[in-house]
Amino acid sequence: MRAERAIISCFLAILFWPQTGDAGFNLKSFNDARSAATEYSSGRSFCAFVAEDDTEQAEQVAWLDEVQQPPKELPADVPKLAPLLKTHDGKPIETAEHWQIRRGEIREWWIDFLQPLKRDDQPPKFTVLNEERIGDVVRMRISYESGKDWPTEAYLLKPAKLTGKVPGVVVLHSTVDHSIHQPAGVKGIREKFFGLELAQRGYVTICPRNFLWPNNDEIKANEQTAQFLKRYPDSKGMAKMLLDAQLAVDILASLPEVDAARLGSIGHSLGAKEVVYLAALDERIKVTVSSEGGIGTGYSNWDALWYLGPTIKQPDFGHDHHELLALIAPRPFLLLGGDSADGDRSWPFIQESLPVYRLYSDRPPLGLFNHKQGHSVPPEAEKRIYDWFEAYLPVFPHESN
Repeated sequence: MRAERAIISCFLAILFWPQTGDAGFNLKSFNDARSAATEYSSGRSFCAFVAEDDTEQAEQVAWLDEVQQPPKELPADVPKLAPLLKTHDGKPIETAEHWQIRRGEIREWWIDFLQPLKRDDQPPKFTVLNEERIGDVVRMRISYESGKDWPTEAYLLKPAKLTGKVPGVVVLHSTVDHSIHQPAGVKGIREKFFGLELAQRGYVTICPRNFLWPNNDEIKANEQTAQFLKRYPDSKGMAKMLLDAQLAVDILASLPEVDAARLGSIGHSLGAKEVVYLAALDERIKVTVSSEGGIGTGYSNWDALWYLGPTIKQPDFGHDHHELLALIAPRPFLLLGGDSADGDRSWPFIQESLPVYRLYSDRPPLGLFNHKQGHSVPPEAEKRIYDWFEAYLPVFPHESN
């Protein structure tokens, strides 16, 4: 039955592509469908994922309803967010087709605000610095350029035995001295070894270094930000973070072991902030988990120069990150909080975004799980993370041993 739905989805995507466009509909773009058709015979194709990505048909996490319920009581400091499904003149937006116009306006505003940096057409060429085997996983440390005269490193992890193309996940580290060593499982607390854990579950993962670290073991936020803004005074620090994350996506998508139509992202704290922007502004990312980043612009140090700068504190700024969540729709997005950076006070961002998601599906894959255990990733949150990926970005038995 899954194969039949996949073939039907491919046919419909090709037949109706001029009407649906490419701005977030489940029947993605013609190029995606055409590419998938050529890949289908190899076993696992994008078309199969399209069929499953239709949230009316896809397997859902068993606890989806739970993460779409409001807290019993909202904190007093929750922000009042501007409604998303209204035009500039106050008219309601009631269809996905009409939403595309407003969606385009929101996207254009954020791009103009960030001033993202351009990437080369080809993925960065990387050098393998070392390689080791951890059980059934191969872990490589690689180096490459993240811009002219801006060398960086990442860890690349993959299952030692693969029999087909598998999903890839970009894993963005939090604010710890040991940077990429954390998600790759080299140093730090096991609960944040997302890159290693996902590789052990059959995914290929890349853990790139944030630009605030000049090397893998030392953060120099002020110096690195000053260096970047001297080169690109019109851009925000988050523009550099977005560039670096997208370069990691480019590398991941170029690997022969990776199905470039099935990519995800995850991050905790600093990394959680980055994945919101990555998923919102790069539609190659199909599934995202953001843990304790502080989704609201007033919830943490978003006004730091290495993020968005002091402009967001101005009374007339008028924008917040529910707009980015709306840009992610209808792709699965899970927000995790512990009542530290995120938690009950983050609910309005989900609440305002759910109506946009419901333009595509009655069972939208969007939610907030509050584990109420602070700025951590306790076992119940870990379980939700891997449930989310396995439901919405699954590795199939014939792909990985």
